[in-house]
Amino acid sequence: MASFVGFSVKSQLGTSATAAGDNEFCTLIEHMGKGGIDVGDDLVLLFTHMQYACKRIAALVASPFNSSLSQQSKIAGVGSGTDRDAPKPLDIVSNEIILASLQKSGKVAVMASEEDDAPIWINDDGPFVVVTDPLDGSRNIDASIPTGTIFGVYKRLVELDHLPQEERATLNSLQSGTKLVAAGYVLYSSATILCASFGSGTHAFTLDHSTGDFILTHPDIKIPPRGQIYSVNDARYFDWPEGLRQYIDTVRQGKGRYPKKYSARYICSLVADFHRTLLYGGIAMNPRHHLRLVYEANPLSFLVEQAGGRGSDGKVRILSIQPVKLHQRLPLFLGSLEDIEELESYGNVQQKLNPGYEV
Repeated sequence: MASFVGFSVKSQLGTSATAAGDNEFCTLIEHMGKGGIDVGDDLVLLFTHMQYACKRIAALVASPFNSSLSQQSKIAGVGSGTDRDAPKPLDIVSNEIILASLQKSGKVAVMASEEDDAPIWINDDGPFVVVTDPLDGSRNIDASIPTGTIFGVYKRLVELDHLPQEERATLNSLQSGTKLVAAGYVLYSSATILCASFGSGTHAFTLDHSTGDFILTHPDIKIPPRGQIYSVNDARYFDWPEGLRQYIDTVRQGKGRYPKKYSARYICSLVADFHRTLLYGGIAMNPRHHLRLVYEANPLSFLVEQAGGRGSDGKVRILSIQPVKLHQRLPLFLGSLEDIEELESYGNVQQKLNPGYEV
């Protein structure tokens, strides 16, 4: 029987996390393969390389040298072109790790990243397009606050193959969220957790450091239809529109449609706040036009919908929005279906002004 450092995994996870054999546990790749949901060899190979990239990032984030790397980068003026040989910030290194892995997979036509001004064309024959935020929450690393990687996978639009490469790369990257074939995030925290959906539910896999495998630990996650937690930066309360203030005031007094007082839980790390919301219910939100539709909102909305929840900009379903720019920003509300519906009923919940803060 497989085990984590001296105790039985099976006793901790139960039979739902097992594979076909009674004494074996289902890895991410086994779950995707012919013995599982069978997403096809191309997507399995892509995820094999993607999980490798994320394991490298997890090691980098946990390294005792990452803090000094960040400080040296600030001192050297990384990003200003002052020193080509200076250490690079962790989010840039993470971006390079993912790009290298996708190139080696041979299955990706184009990668669009929050860290790049324009998408990168990789392979004319690659069947997939990958969009990613390589290291969300990287500013929190020095305080050892959880960070994460977010990504989405689309099919390459073969009808665009006749276009010039730059135009082809951009249009492939601006697909609607309804066309996602897979999405995921990786949480780098006390455990490294890869949560993914292939259009048939949302499943989470925990990294077993003794084997290097991501093991299925949370099969078929169902977000509760109601939560009792909201996650938002309350310090900006007086900058919020009236509708959002009314909603928060109402639910934390227990006077909303759900007659219990809501609690605030805010980590200021999107992946971490979303992960908790996915498991416990409620809402994780940023009412400002701050988060990116292509790299963050679409993949996370896909995941929460596959778990029975909803992603909204405060007015409409996120996945119904057609991106028009690669770095398009919008408000984002993710969470339990009934909580999101109640929030939207207040009408004016998008914060259009941002006085006193950088965008």
